[in-house]
Amino acid sequence: MLPIGFSPAHVAAFFHRHPDIEILEAFVVDVNGVPRGKWIPRDRAEDVLVSGINLPRSILVLDVWGRDVDRAGLAHGTGDPDGLCLPVEGSLCPMPWVERPMAQVMLTMSDDDGLPFFADSRQLLDRVLDRYRALNLTPVVATELEFYLIDRHRTPLDPVRPPKSEHGRWQAWQTQVLSIAELHDNGPLLSDIADACRAMAVPADSTLRENGPGQFEINLKHVADALAAADHAVMLKRIVRGVAARHGLDATFMAKPYGDHEGSGMHIHFSLLDAEGKPVFAGPPDQANLSLRHAVGGVLKHMGDCMVLFAPHNNSYRRLWLSEHSPTVASWGYDNRNAAVRVVTSSPNASRLENRVPGADVNPYLAIAGLLASAHHGLVAEIEPPPPARPSDPVPDSQRLPVIWERTIERFASSSFIADYLGESFRSVFAATKRQELDEYRLRVTDVEYDAYLRTV
Repeated sequence: MLPIGFSPAHVAAFFHRHPDIEILEAFVVDVNGVPRGKWIPRDRAEDVLVSGINLPRSILVLDVWGRDVDRAGLAHGTGDPDGLCLPVEGSLCPMPWVERPMAQVMLTMSDDDGLPFFADSRQLLDRVLDRYRALNLTPVVATELEFYLIDRHRTPLDPVRPPKSEHGRWQAWQTQVLSIAELHDNGPLLSDIADACRAMAVPADSTLRENGPGQFEINLKHVADALAAADHAVMLKRIVRGVAARHGLDATFMAKPYGDHEGSGMHIHFSLLDAEGKPVFAGPPDQANLSLRHAVGGVLKHMGDCMVLFAPHNNSYRRLWLSEHSPTVASWGYDNRNAAVRVVTSSPNASRLENRVPGADVNPYLAIAGLLASAHHGLVAEIEPPPPARPSDPVPDSQRLPVIWERTIERFASSSFIADYLGESFRSVFAATKRQELDEYRLRVTDVEYDAYLRTV
C-alpha cells in the first residue's frame, strides 16, 4: 500500500513547531539498506512532502559501493527513468545530531502506474504482509541491533580499533560483557542516542554492553506493525552513526569487524495477533503450540532460500562460524541461543520466535520479509519442524546452514519460494546486485594471500 503525501496543514504545523529547520533530507532505502536521496531547501520542502519527488529507479538497486548494477537492467540502456517517491508516515522529524538544523523524511517509490515499485524493499515487506492481512493476522516484530564504536583515526594497516577510554588513558580492548561501568563511561554518547530516539519516535528499550571491545546492543520495542519495526531499525542505525560522529567516533554495523572478536547481529523477534488482537502463539508455558511450531517449521525449511537476505555480504559469513551465539545449523530450541531459531514460551501470552541468523549488516526490510514469508508458508502449509535442539546435542550435517556467499546467492536466484513471495523481478535484480559484488571481491587480492603465498610458492 503506497502512502500518500502529507497535507499542507500537516507540513505547515511541522515547520511551525520547528522554525529553525533549514534543510530537508529526503531518502529511499536501497537493497543493501543504504539511504540514498537529496537535501531539499526549506522553501521547496512543502512541495516534496505534499506531492513527492522524482528519483531514478536505479538508485534502489546499487551495489554496496554505490555503483549501478548493469545486469539488473534498471539503468544502462533504459534512459534511467525516474519513479515518484512519496513520504512514509511518521518519518518526518528533526535530526538532533546534526549541527545545521535539518529534518528528515523517508520515501517509498511507485512505478508509472502508481503501483509499488518492485525493487523498493519497503514495498517488498508490505507485499509479504498482504498475505497475513488476507488471513486477518498481524505480525508483531522487534529487532535487537548490535554495533561497534570504533576510533575514527585509522590506517590501511590498522583499519579498525576500539575507541580510547573516556579520558584517553587506554585503548578499550576489554570484553567487559554487560559492564555497568562501561555504560557509565559512554554515558554522554548513549544518552544522546536515547534522546535522539525519543525525538524521532524510535521506540528504543534497553541498552547493554556486548561481548566485543567497544560493542553495544540496543533493543527496540515490539510493535504490531512490521513496516514500522523495519523503519525503526533503519532510523536507529542513522541515529547511532550520527551521534557517534558528533562524539568524535565512528560506529559500524559490519557483521564481523574483528576476526577474533564477536560479530554483530540483528536478531528479529516475531509473534502474531489474530483479528481480535489475541496472541496466536499463546500456549502452555515452555511448550510451542501448533501455530508456533508450524511457523518455526516454515522458517527452518526456507532458511537456505533466505540466507542471502539474512547474510547479504561477504563479511556476513565470518560471523556465521563456530561460535557460541552465531548459529551454523538450521535448528530451533526453547530459550536456546545456540539455535538459529530460539523459541520463548515462558510467558504464554508473549510466546514468540527469535531469528538469530541475521547480522547487523542486513537490510531490515528484506530480513524481516524473509522471516515473515517463511513463517507464513509454514503456517498455511502446516510444516512441522524437527525436534527441538538442546545446547548439548550434536550438530547434524543435514541441517547445516549454507555459509558460502556464492552458494547462498545462487540458491536465492533459483528459489521458487522467493519468486512466489518477493517476486521474480526482485529476485533477479537482487541476485544481480550480489553477483556484481562477488565479482568485485574476486578481483581483489587480500593481504593474507600476499603474506602466505607471495614468496613461498
